[in-house]
Amino acid sequence: MILLTLHFPIYIWSQYVLSCLLCTEWFMSVSQVPSEKILRASKVLRNTILSRAPHIIRDRKYHLKTYRQCCMGTELVDWLMQHTSCVHSRVQAVGMWQVLLEEGVLNHVDQELSFQDKYLFYRFLEDESEDAPLPTEEEKKESDEELQDTLLLLSQIGPDAHLRMILSKQPGQRTVDDLEIIYEELMHIKALSHLSTTVSIYKPDSKKGTSWYIILKGSVNVVIYGKGVVCTLHEGDDFGKLALVNDAPRAASIVLREDNCHFLRVDKEDFNRVLRDVEANTVRLKEHEEDVLVLEKTNNRGSTSSPLKYTVMSGTPEKILEHLLETTKLDSQFTESDPALDDFLLMHCVFVPNSQLCPLLMRSFTYHAQPSQGSEQERMDYSLNNKRRVIHLVLQWAAINTDHLQEEDTCCFLQEFYETVCEDSRLIPALKDQLPELEKIINLKYEVVYCSDHTYSTIRVPVSASVREVIAAVTDKLGSGDDLLLIHLNSAGDKELLKPSDVSIFSSLSINGRLFVCPRDQIDSLTPLPEQEGPSAGSMSTFELMSSKDLAHQMTLYDWELFDCVHEHELIYHTFGRQHFKKTTANLDLFLRRFNEVQLWVVTEVCLCPTLSKRVQLLKKFIKIAAHCKEFKNLNSFFAIIMGLGNPAVCRLSQTWEKLPSKFKKFYGEFENLMDPSRNHRAYRLTVAKLEPPIIPFMPLLIKDMTFTHEGNKTFTDRLVNFEKMVSLQGTYFSISETVLNRTCLIFLVCFPENDCKHSPNHEILPESAFQ
Repeated sequence: MILLTLHFPIYIWSQYVLSCLLCTEWFMSVSQVPSEKILRASKVLRNTILSRAPHIIRDRKYHLKTYRQCCMGTELVDWLMQHTSCVHSRVQAVGMWQVLLEEGVLNHVDQELSFQDKYLFYRFLEDESEDAPLPTEEEKKESDEELQDTLLLLSQIGPDAHLRMILSKQPGQRTVDDLEIIYEELMHIKALSHLSTTVSIYKPDSKKGTSWYIILKGSVNVVIYGKGVVCTLHEGDDFGKLALVNDAPRAASIVLREDNCHFLRVDKEDFNRVLRDVEANTVRLKEHEEDVLVLEKTNNRGSTSSPLKYTVMSGTPEKILEHLLETTKLDSQFTESDPALDDFLLMHCVFVPNSQLCPLLMRSFTYHAQPSQGSEQERMDYSLNNKRRVIHLVLQWAAINTDHLQEEDTCCFLQEFYETVCEDSRLIPALKDQLPELEKIINLKYEVVYCSDHTYSTIRVPVSASVREVIAAVTDKLGSGDDLLLIHLNSAGDKELLKPSDVSIFSSLSINGRLFVCPRDQIDSLTPLPEQEGPSAGSMSTFELMSSKDLAHQMTLYDWELFDCVHEHELIYHTFGRQHFKKTTANLDLFLRRFNEVQLWVVTEVCLCPTLSKRVQLLKKFIKIAAHCKEFKNLNSFFAIIMGLGNPAVCRLSQTWEKLPSKFKKFYGEFENLMDPSRNHRAYRLTVAKLEPPIIPFMPLLIKDMTFTHEGNKTFTDRLVNFEKMVSLQGTYFSISETVLNRTCLIFLVCFPENDCKHSPNHEILPESAFQ
């Protein structure tokens, strides 16, 4: 068991972690008995280096001393960067060599325990003896064949080794890059990834404190006396937090389930120090002895006029709005965007719907406190600036909430607001400049429902219609007096009785799902339509004639059209439950449905292919298409194809996979590695971080992140809006907004992928020749 004790404010609730010096107890040691995998990896690397670049391993002199058969750190990093596509940075390469160093199969000549990308000497374990044999031709050939698999293995476990190396350093030796890596790794831990910065303050007493533990590696059983094992905790889970904050003894015992478990420990003294530091930088505004606004005081870097910045943590909707209006910067064009204001306008539907927000905006424009001092002109300027801020906010609100502008209440508010501004502009002429923008703001679909006898009726209802409204429309169309139910029936014959309050049901059907309406006594007699059974033959004959790049190109264009239609509000409705808003998530549903369609298309084509040789060609074809989708930064279709190939119905075709050329197996292995869910999908997140927008993201993971953030944090704390939760949710899907910065850029990238577009230097592009 390895226990890492963090004697520092871990600051998972705020942004302080990068400014802290991390003091840790982590004692690294070289493994006495290296594992067989790493021992073989070392042999493969040594043999390949001696075969391809023998000059790297040679006798070296430094300060009049000769070091036998050594490699230089920088040369080893250079060599890795040149020989694999799975290494994207020198830092990643350092982590891969650190794996060998930890296992004792690569050693520093002075027995230092960290690998460095410097002019330092390292020696393979085999070269420690003076008569180390050179590899035979057969060994060289075997090592050459195993090289890519070996590098892929090291690239997967290298980040953990690199983190352990950083943690083994003294606090003063850690660089800013080291601190960023530690912070990033902490955010990949499930117990920390979804927490907001809002905390409750607990007062410690004189009792001896306990600790909070987070599992970095391994698993444990939670055992309660008299009940036995009540649950099992795995990597990323935590325990001991309640006992820590409540000053109570633990109610359970923790038993290791396996050897070599790693834990992160935060002691109570440090935990309480975090709380004290947070509280010291918290400003509370009270009315009638109750908090109405809670702000966090931070340094405003880069600003000379205002060294301190106050960020909203929680508050009543009225006070949050008031604070945001007061802090809105005034310039001629309002060119500088306020992230907090954007968060409020996008997320307000969660805590203050339009029916409440519109009166607040009108009141803010009409009534505002006047300064007690100053000349008449200064008071006029103050009033003008307040009104300009409100108009600016209303314009932003209308731009973000375009889907609400047709609602009757919203239309009435905008008309009333416009007339009020017109009236005030007679007294304050400067307001007339705002009228043209306000004037611009002021200036259903057919669905099929089947019956039990497979006849159908066509009805006209809104896309967001509830089940109750659909049934009423069908009842009216059929003239039926029966009590009808709406059933979702899939191709396998599974039936789902839809609730009357469910909305947007047409866009959320399964791939081959259909809607049936019938009385309750006819539910058991429902059978799928013939069209739901799917195809009986594949399309290989025409499919193989199409260019893989052209197919990926067209898929990306289509996916982009779907993704571009998804409004941020749909993600909010999906996360909080669209039944609470009575709004549609049709565009999001269609985009998610597209992922399932592509995935099942891959499975269907492979399973319907009758001959072994054709199936091998089909696997190659899909791997090519996936590679080009990745090249076009269409991660949604990329993952859909890879998950389709990983479907059990395809994986079980062992003879087909055996016939697949090793080059394609290697590419598929690298692609599968990006889907590794460990460390909170660390591999995928690192890949996305290196891509320049625009991209088409892997939407299911983004929705999962938002769900974790929503379920892990209360929307209201002590009757105040937890505004930090709103900011956190906005930050989660801000990455989505970043991907749609320039639609033309994506079309340009897709249409001219060969030579005319600029790619990120960290973005790997697989040439067509790689698949020949």
